[in-house]
Amino acid sequence: MNQNKDNQIIAIIIPYYNASSKITKVISAVPAFIDFVIIVDDCGIEPLPEQAILESINELTQVVFLKNTKNLGVGGATKTGFVKAIELNIDIVVKIDADNQMDLGYLPVLIDSLLKDQAEYAKGNRFRDLKALKKMPFVRRIGNLFLSFLIKISTGYWNVFDPTNGYFALNVSVLKQLDLDKIANRYFFEASLIAELYYFKVRIKDITMPAIYNDEKSSMQVWKMPIIFSWNLGKLFVKRIVKQYFLYDFNIGSIYILFGVPLFLFGIIFGIIKWIYFSSNHMLAPTGTIMLITLSIILGFQLLLQAIQFDIINSPRVKNHEQDSN
Repeated sequence: MNQNKDNQIIAIIIPYYNASSKITKVISAVPAFIDFVIIVDDCGIEPLPEQAILESINELTQVVFLKNTKNLGVGGATKTGFVKAIELNIDIVVKIDADNQMDLGYLPVLIDSLLKDQAEYAKGNRFRDLKALKKMPFVRRIGNLFLSFLIKISTGYWNVFDPTNGYFALNVSVLKQLDLDKIANRYFFEASLIAELYYFKVRIKDITMPAIYNDEKSSMQVWKMPIIFSWNLGKLFVKRIVKQYFLYDFNIGSIYILFGVPLFLFGIIFGIIKWIYFSSNHMLAPTGTIMLITLSIILGFQLLLQAIQFDIINSPRVKNHEQDSN
Protein backbone atom coordinates (compact mmCIF):
# COMPACT_ATOMS: atom_id res chain seq x y z
CA MET A 1 0.00 0.00 0.00
CA ASN A 2 1.26 3.46 -0.85
CA GLN A 3 2.21 5.82 1.98
CA ASN A 4 0.65 9.27 1.65
CA LYS A 5 1.08 11.91 4.31
CA ASP A 6 -2.17 11.14 6.15
CA ASN A 7 -2.16 7.39 5.58
CA GLN A 8 -5.40 7.68 3.66
CA ILE A 9 -6.25 5.11 1.00
CA ILE A 10 -6.98 7.00 -2.21
CA ALA A 11 -8.59 5.65 -5.37
CA ILE A 12 -9.29 7.09 -8.78
CA ILE A 13 -12.50 6.02 -10.50
CA ILE A 14 -12.56 6.17 -14.29
CA PRO A 15 -15.80 5.49 -16.20
CA TYR A 16 -14.66 4.14 -19.56
CA TYR A 17 -16.63 4.46 -22.79
CA ASN A 18 -15.05 4.43 -26.26
CA ALA A 19 -11.79 6.12 -25.27
CA SER A 20 -9.21 3.47 -26.16
CA SER A 21 -6.88 6.02 -27.77
CA LYS A 22 -6.93 8.30 -24.72
CA ILE A 23 -7.09 6.18 -21.59
CA THR A 24 -3.48 4.98 -21.61
CA LYS A 25 -2.34 8.63 -21.57
CA VAL A 26 -4.56 9.19 -18.55
CA ILE A 27 -3.22 6.11 -16.78
CA SER A 28 0.41 6.99 -17.43
CA ALA A 29 -0.14 10.32 -15.64
CA VAL A 30 -1.50 8.74 -12.45
CA PRO A 31 0.89 9.65 -9.58
CA ALA A 32 2.41 7.00 -7.34
CA PHE A 33 0.53 8.15 -4.21
CA ILE A 34 -2.73 6.82 -5.68
CA ASP A 35 -3.43 3.38 -4.18
CA PHE A 36 -6.08 2.12 -6.61
CA VAL A 37 -7.37 2.93 -10.06
CA ILE A 38 -10.87 1.55 -10.57
CA ILE A 39 -11.81 1.44 -14.25
CA VAL A 40 -15.43 0.72 -15.11
CA ASP A 41 -16.10 -0.46 -18.66
CA ASP A 42 -19.52 0.91 -19.62
CA CYS A 43 -20.10 -1.35 -22.61
CA GLY A 44 -18.91 0.83 -25.46
CA ILE A 45 -17.92 -0.25 -28.96
CA GLU A 46 -14.20 0.13 -28.31
CA PRO A 47 -12.87 -2.60 -25.96
CA LEU A 48 -10.98 -1.59 -22.86
CA PRO A 49 -7.21 -2.01 -23.55
CA GLU A 50 -6.44 -3.76 -20.27
CA GLN A 51 -2.92 -4.90 -21.15
CA ALA A 52 -1.86 -1.44 -22.34
CA ILE A 53 -3.27 0.02 -19.13
CA LEU A 54 -1.31 -2.40 -16.96
CA GLU A 55 1.85 -1.52 -18.86
CA SER A 56 1.21 2.22 -18.45
CA ILE A 57 0.42 2.35 -14.73
CA ASN A 58 3.15 2.90 -12.16
CA GLU A 59 4.13 -0.15 -10.13
CA LEU A 60 2.80 1.22 -6.82
CA THR A 61 -0.81 1.58 -7.94
CA GLN A 62 -3.23 -1.34 -8.21
CA VAL A 63 -5.71 -1.47 -11.08
CA VAL A 64 -9.21 -2.88 -10.66
CA PHE A 65 -11.19 -3.65 -13.81
CA LEU A 66 -14.99 -3.70 -13.64
CA LYS A 67 -17.60 -4.02 -16.38
CA ASN A 68 -21.27 -3.07 -16.34
CA THR A 69 -23.70 -5.61 -17.77
CA LYS A 70 -25.21 -2.82 -19.89
CA ASN A 71 -24.47 0.81 -20.71
CA LEU A 72 -25.46 2.98 -17.73
CA GLY A 73 -23.86 6.28 -18.67
CA VAL A 74 -21.11 8.17 -16.89
CA GLY A 75 -23.06 8.36 -13.64
CA GLY A 76 -24.01 4.70 -13.62
CA ALA A 77 -20.42 3.67 -14.31
CA THR A 78 -19.10 5.98 -11.59
CA LYS A 79 -21.61 4.57 -9.10
CA THR A 80 -20.35 1.08 -9.90
CA GLY A 81 -16.91 2.38 -8.98
CA PHE A 82 -18.30 3.93 -5.78
CA VAL A 83 -19.63 0.56 -4.63
CA LYS A 84 -16.27 -1.08 -5.27
CA ALA A 85 -14.44 1.72 -3.42
CA ILE A 86 -16.61 1.11 -0.36
CA GLU A 87 -15.86 -2.63 -0.56
CA LEU A 88 -12.12 -1.87 -0.68
CA ASN A 89 -12.35 0.44 2.37
CA ILE A 90 -11.11 3.42 0.38
CA ASP A 91 -10.95 6.74 2.26
CA ILE A 92 -11.04 9.19 -0.66
CA VAL A 93 -12.27 8.68 -4.22
CA VAL A 94 -11.39 10.91 -7.16
CA LYS A 95 -13.48 10.72 -10.29
CA ILE A 96 -11.86 11.54 -13.62
CA ASP A 97 -12.82 10.85 -17.23
CA ALA A 98 -11.07 8.56 -19.66
CA ASP A 99 -10.78 11.14 -22.47
CA ASN A 100 -7.64 12.92 -21.18
CA GLN A 101 -9.44 16.26 -20.68
CA MET A 102 -8.55 16.50 -16.98
CA ASP A 103 -5.11 17.58 -15.79
CA LEU A 104 -3.96 15.11 -13.12
CA GLY A 105 -1.49 17.70 -11.91
CA TYR A 106 -4.40 19.10 -9.88
CA LEU A 107 -4.90 15.85 -7.96
CA PRO A 108 -2.82 16.97 -4.94
CA VAL A 109 -4.77 20.19 -4.40
CA LEU A 110 -8.11 18.39 -4.76
CA ILE A 111 -7.12 15.73 -2.26
CA ASP A 112 -5.44 18.16 0.16
CA SER A 113 -8.74 20.01 0.56
CA LEU A 114 -10.18 16.82 2.04
CA LEU A 115 -7.08 15.80 4.00
CA LYS A 116 -6.93 19.24 5.65
CA ASP A 117 -10.64 19.02 6.52
CA GLN A 118 -11.44 22.10 4.47
CA ALA A 119 -14.23 20.26 2.66
CA GLU A 120 -15.72 16.82 2.12
CA TYR A 121 -16.11 17.33 -1.62
CA ALA A 122 -13.64 19.21 -3.83
CA LYS A 123 -14.25 19.84 -7.51
CA GLY A 124 -12.84 21.66 -10.48
CA ASN A 125 -14.02 25.10 -11.54
CA ARG A 126 -13.24 26.05 -15.14
CA PHE A 127 -14.70 29.55 -14.84
CA ARG A 128 -12.05 31.23 -12.71
CA ASP A 129 -9.20 30.79 -15.16
CA LEU A 130 -9.82 33.54 -17.72
CA LYS A 131 -7.15 32.34 -20.15
CA ALA A 132 -8.59 28.84 -20.22
CA LEU A 133 -12.12 30.21 -20.34
CA LYS A 134 -11.37 32.00 -23.61
CA LYS A 135 -10.50 28.63 -25.16
CA MET A 136 -13.88 27.18 -24.19
CA PRO A 137 -16.32 27.26 -27.14
CA PHE A 138 -18.64 30.27 -26.77
CA VAL A 139 -21.91 28.33 -26.93
CA ARG A 140 -20.56 25.83 -24.39
CA ARG A 141 -19.50 28.69 -22.11
CA ILE A 142 -22.92 30.38 -22.17
CA GLY A 143 -24.73 27.05 -21.73
CA ASN A 144 -22.56 26.15 -18.74
CA LEU A 145 -23.07 29.58 -17.14
CA PHE A 146 -26.85 29.40 -17.39
CA LEU A 147 -26.95 25.76 -16.33
CA SER A 148 -24.72 26.52 -13.34
CA PHE A 149 -27.16 29.20 -12.18
CA LEU A 150 -30.14 26.85 -12.46
CA ILE A 151 -28.31 24.15 -10.51
CA LYS A 152 -27.39 26.66 -7.78
CA ILE A 153 -31.09 27.37 -7.27
CA SER A 154 -32.10 23.71 -7.36
CA THR A 155 -29.39 22.26 -5.11
CA GLY A 156 -29.00 25.09 -2.58
CA TYR A 157 -25.24 25.37 -3.17
CA TRP A 158 -25.26 29.07 -4.08
CA ASN A 159 -21.52 29.42 -3.51
CA VAL A 160 -20.54 26.61 -5.90
CA PHE A 161 -19.81 27.28 -9.56
CA ASP A 162 -19.39 24.96 -12.54
CA PRO A 163 -21.41 22.23 -10.75
CA THR A 164 -21.41 19.95 -13.80
CA ASN A 165 -17.62 19.58 -13.59
CA GLY A 166 -16.89 15.85 -13.40
CA TYR A 167 -13.41 16.19 -11.91
CA PHE A 168 -13.94 15.81 -8.16
CA ALA A 169 -12.72 14.22 -4.94
CA LEU A 170 -15.11 12.90 -2.29
CA ASN A 171 -14.74 11.47 1.20
CA VAL A 172 -16.00 7.88 1.22
CA SER A 173 -17.38 8.45 4.72
CA VAL A 174 -19.89 10.79 3.05
CA LEU A 175 -20.40 8.42 0.15
CA LYS A 176 -21.51 5.66 2.52
CA GLN A 177 -24.40 7.84 3.72
CA LEU A 178 -25.79 8.44 0.24
CA ASP A 179 -28.55 6.46 -1.43
CA LEU A 180 -26.93 5.86 -4.82
CA ASP A 181 -30.31 5.02 -6.36
CA LYS A 182 -31.28 8.69 -5.95
CA ILE A 183 -28.29 9.81 -8.03
CA ALA A 184 -28.80 10.00 -11.80
CA ASN A 185 -26.91 7.71 -14.18
CA ARG A 186 -26.23 9.98 -17.14
CA TYR A 187 -25.64 13.69 -17.81
CA PHE A 188 -27.60 14.72 -14.72
CA PHE A 189 -25.17 12.75 -12.51
CA GLU A 190 -23.10 15.61 -11.05
CA ALA A 191 -26.11 17.83 -10.34
CA SER A 192 -28.04 15.05 -8.62
CA LEU A 193 -24.96 14.07 -6.60
CA ILE A 194 -24.53 17.64 -5.32
CA ALA A 195 -28.26 17.77 -4.56
CA GLU A 196 -27.95 14.71 -2.31
CA LEU A 197 -24.84 16.12 -0.60
CA TYR A 198 -26.90 19.15 0.46
CA TYR A 199 -28.98 17.11 2.93
CA PHE A 200 -25.81 16.13 4.78
CA LYS A 201 -24.49 19.72 4.78
CA VAL A 202 -21.38 18.60 2.92
CA ARG A 203 -18.87 21.40 2.36
CA ILE A 204 -17.90 21.79 -1.29
CA LYS A 205 -14.71 23.55 -2.35
CA ASP A 206 -14.07 24.85 -5.86
CA ILE A 207 -10.57 24.41 -7.23
CA THR A 208 -9.56 26.62 -10.14
CA MET A 209 -8.38 24.55 -13.08
CA PRO A 210 -8.57 24.79 -16.86
CA ALA A 211 -10.49 22.40 -19.05
CA ILE A 212 -8.49 20.62 -21.74
CA TYR A 213 -10.16 20.50 -25.14
CA ASN A 214 -8.81 17.93 -27.57
CA ASP A 215 -9.96 17.11 -31.07
CA GLU A 216 -12.90 14.92 -30.08
CA LYS A 217 -16.46 16.23 -30.08
CA SER A 218 -18.62 15.89 -27.01
CA SER A 219 -21.93 14.07 -27.46
CA MET A 220 -23.46 16.48 -24.97
CA GLN A 221 -24.73 19.72 -26.50
CA VAL A 222 -24.43 22.03 -23.50
CA TRP A 223 -26.72 24.71 -24.89
CA LYS A 224 -29.56 22.16 -24.78
CA MET A 225 -28.87 21.08 -21.22
CA PRO A 226 -30.89 23.83 -19.44
CA ILE A 227 -33.91 22.76 -21.48
CA ILE A 228 -33.31 19.03 -21.03
CA PHE A 229 -32.57 19.46 -17.33
CA SER A 230 -35.52 21.77 -16.59
CA TRP A 231 -37.89 19.04 -15.41
CA ASN A 232 -35.25 17.32 -13.27
CA LEU A 233 -34.01 20.61 -11.81
CA GLY A 234 -37.59 21.61 -11.01
CA LYS A 235 -38.14 18.35 -9.14
CA LEU A 236 -34.86 18.79 -7.25
CA PHE A 237 -35.87 22.32 -6.24
CA VAL A 238 -39.34 21.39 -4.97
CA LYS A 239 -37.96 18.34 -3.14
CA ARG A 240 -35.25 20.43 -1.46
CA ILE A 241 -37.61 23.19 -0.34
CA VAL A 242 -40.16 20.75 1.09
CA LYS A 243 -37.55 18.67 2.90
CA GLN A 244 -35.32 21.49 4.14
CA TYR A 245 -37.99 23.96 5.21
CA PHE A 246 -41.02 21.84 6.13
CA LEU A 247 -39.91 18.27 6.95
CA TYR A 248 -36.39 18.46 8.40
CA ASP A 249 -36.82 21.92 9.91
CA PHE A 250 -39.21 24.84 10.30
CA ASN A 251 -37.57 28.25 10.56
CA ILE A 252 -37.91 31.86 9.48
CA GLY A 253 -37.22 30.80 5.88
CA SER A 254 -40.25 28.49 6.12
CA ILE A 255 -42.40 31.46 7.23
CA TYR A 256 -41.19 33.56 4.31
CA ILE A 257 -42.11 30.78 1.87
CA LEU A 258 -45.37 29.89 3.59
CA PHE A 259 -46.72 33.44 3.29
CA GLY A 260 -44.74 34.70 0.30
CA VAL A 261 -45.83 32.08 -2.24
CA PRO A 262 -49.62 32.37 -1.63
CA LEU A 263 -49.53 36.16 -1.51
CA PHE A 264 -47.52 36.49 -4.70
CA LEU A 265 -49.59 33.91 -6.60
CA PHE A 266 -52.85 35.43 -5.34
CA GLY A 267 -51.77 38.88 -6.53
CA ILE A 268 -50.76 37.57 -9.99
CA ILE A 269 -53.76 35.28 -10.56
CA PHE A 270 -56.36 37.60 -9.04
CA GLY A 271 -54.84 40.52 -10.95
CA ILE A 272 -55.08 38.67 -14.29
CA ILE A 273 -58.68 37.64 -13.63
CA LYS A 274 -59.72 41.17 -12.69
CA TRP A 275 -57.82 42.69 -15.62
CA ILE A 276 -59.64 40.38 -18.05
CA TYR A 277 -63.00 41.12 -16.40
CA PHE A 278 -62.74 44.91 -16.34
CA SER A 279 -61.01 45.09 -19.72
CA SER A 280 -63.67 42.98 -21.45
CA ASN A 281 -66.44 45.11 -19.90
CA HIS A 282 -64.66 48.39 -20.71
CA MET A 283 -64.68 49.39 -17.05
CA LEU A 284 -62.10 51.00 -14.78
CA ALA A 285 -60.96 48.80 -11.90
CA PRO A 286 -61.81 50.14 -8.44
CA THR A 287 -58.94 51.66 -6.49
CA GLY A 288 -59.39 49.11 -3.69
CA THR A 289 -59.00 46.21 -6.12
CA ILE A 290 -55.86 47.70 -7.63
CA MET A 291 -54.38 48.30 -4.17
CA LEU A 292 -55.19 44.74 -3.04
CA ILE A 293 -53.50 43.27 -6.10
CA THR A 294 -50.48 45.57 -5.89
CA LEU A 295 -49.90 45.03 -2.17
CA SER A 296 -50.24 41.25 -2.51
CA ILE A 297 -47.67 41.13 -5.31
CA ILE A 298 -45.21 43.49 -3.60
CA LEU A 299 -45.46 41.87 -0.16
CA GLY A 300 -45.30 38.34 -1.60
CA PHE A 301 -42.31 39.24 -3.75
CA GLN A 302 -40.48 40.82 -0.79
CA LEU A 303 -41.08 37.73 1.34
CA LEU A 304 -39.77 35.49 -1.45
CA LEU A 305 -36.65 37.68 -1.75
CA GLN A 306 -36.12 37.27 2.00
CA ALA A 307 -36.51 33.51 1.61
CA ILE A 308 -33.89 33.47 -1.16
CA GLN A 309 -31.51 35.55 0.97
CA PHE A 310 -32.00 33.20 3.92
CA ASP A 311 -31.36 30.20 1.65
CA ILE A 312 -28.14 31.75 0.32
CA ILE A 313 -26.85 32.63 3.80
CA ASN A 314 -27.48 29.09 5.03
CA SER A 315 -25.88 27.36 2.06
CA PRO A 316 -23.22 24.83 3.21
CA ARG A 317 -19.84 26.41 2.53
CA VAL A 318 -16.18 26.38 3.41
CA LYS A 319 -14.81 29.24 5.52
CA ASN A 320 -13.66 32.34 3.67
CA HIS A 321 -9.96 31.79 4.44
CA GLU A 322 -10.25 28.26 3.06
CA GLN A 323 -11.61 29.31 -0.33
CA ASP A 324 -9.42 28.55 -3.31
CA SER A 325 -7.31 31.58 -4.16
CA ASN A 326 -5.71 30.37 -7.40
